This record gives sequence, structure tokens and C-alpha cells, in this order.
Amino acid sequence: EGSGTEVSEPDPSDDEAIEKASGNRTATCQDSDSKPAVKKKRKQPTECFLSRPEEKQENTVKAKRRKKKKISDVLQKSAPKPGVPEDLQNLLTQHFGENRSVIELEELQLSDSCFLPANDLTHSFSSYLKEICPKWAKLRKTHKEKKSVVMLVLCSSALRSLELIKSMTAFKGDCRVLKLFAKHIKIKEQMNMLEKGVFHIGIGTPGRVKALVEQDALCLNSTKYVILDWNWRDQKLRRMMDIPEIKKETIDLLEKSIIKLCRDGSVKLGLF
Repeated sequence: EGSGTEVSEPDPSDDEAIEKASGNRTATCQDSDSKPAVKKKRKQPTECFLSRPEEKQENTVKAKRRKKKKISDVLQKSAPKPGVPEDLQNLLTQHFGENRSVIELEELQLSDSCFLPANDLTHSFSSYLKEICPKWAKLRKTHKEKKSVVMLVLCSSALRSLELIKSMTAFKGDCRVLKLFAKHIKIKEQMNMLEKGVFHIGIGTPGRVKALVEQDALCLNSTKYVILDWNWRDQKLRRMMDIPEIKKETIDLLEKSIIKLCRDGSVKLGLF
């Protein structure tokens, strides 16, 4: 009736606006709620991927450096142990063990009678030679053969060879010593000297000695003593058998020439 208030019907466009507004609010809420989670997920793998492998690499580098230091520290602090015949025998077995048959390994075995008394680290070179060669004066006088030596000394370098020559003055007397290393000396010069002269002692490196033997410039049939400079260490605390090249050449020389002579009884081995 005329005095009553009119009730307006709801406009459908208003409902759509309200739904859109509420929809926008929920979308913004969802976006705001979901965005931090996405960021966290992105940060976690990047942090794990970038930081952790770098730490592992640094740790491995540090560990490697420490290992190198420990090796030298152990060599410096360890009390020196004199070499014994068993050490040489074990070295030959380890070197040939995988590639040789049982019969071949037996042919490389050396009995205790093949060895001279080993240096107990109390000797000078001269005093050691006097102990193992009490009849040196007689051997020196009777030796007349060319292309050979009565005593062969093997060491790791030319410099060490010169040191040993100086340190054996009291032993060698007036006998002739031949330098058998490659530094500053051509192999042809050494071959000429061996062919023309008589030498009692040869001191040098296994590589040059092996080359002279292979070229028939040096014959070991008249050799009575082979001395290995076993215990001496260089500035890097390496013995001659710790240097791969020297070790290989020494073992080759032993296998091809010296071991057979030792087994026949004509040569004695000494570890200085």
C-alpha cells in the first residue's frame, strides 16, 4: 500500500562484483601464502647444491696436503733401520711376483751365503769395505783383466758416486777407480777406458752400468763384490730403492747379470 517502503530487488551485477572481489581476495591470499613456500623450496636446493660440494672439495684438498706432510714427517722422525738381505729379497719378490712363475721366482732367490755382512749404520764406507774385504790388497795385485772391475758399487746419482769415492780413500790406497755414471761423461769415453786400462773399483749408477754390460764394454765375470748403497737418503729422504727409475734399473741389472753370478758363488752382495 502507499505508505509501505519499497524493497529493492538485488542487482545481479552487484553479486557478480562481490564474487569477483572475494575471488580476488582469496587469490591474493593464496598467492601470499604460496609465494614464501616457493621461495623456501628454491633456496634450499640452491644452498645445498652450491655450498656443500665446495666444502667437500676444500676438505679433500686439505686432506691431500696433510697426507703429503705426514709422509715427510714420518721419514724425518722415524729411526733409521739398516737394510738386511731379507729386504732385497722381499723387493725382488714384490717386483716379479705377479708376472713370474714359481720356477722363475725360485731362480731369483738368493741364499744367505750370497750376501756379505750388512752395514749396521756404525761404519764409514772405508771401514765397511775393510770389514767385508779383508784380503783386498791381494785381490788388487792379482787383478790384471781389462773391461772388468773387482768391486762394483751402485748408488743413486753421480753426486753420490763422487762422495763415495772421496770417503773410500783410506780403503782403496793406490788402486784405480772408474766413474760409471752418465753425468758429464760420455759412454764411449768409459768404453775406451775399460778397453785400454785395468781398473779395480767401479762406482756409478745402475743405468750406466747396465748400458755398459749390455754393450759388452764391462764384463762382470771377474767381479767379486757388488755393493748397493742401500741405506743412504738424499735431500728428499729417499733411498736408492725409493726412486722408481733407479729401482727399476737396479732390479734389471740384478736379474740379467748379478743374481746368476751370486748363485754360482763368484759374486758376493753387500748392503751399505
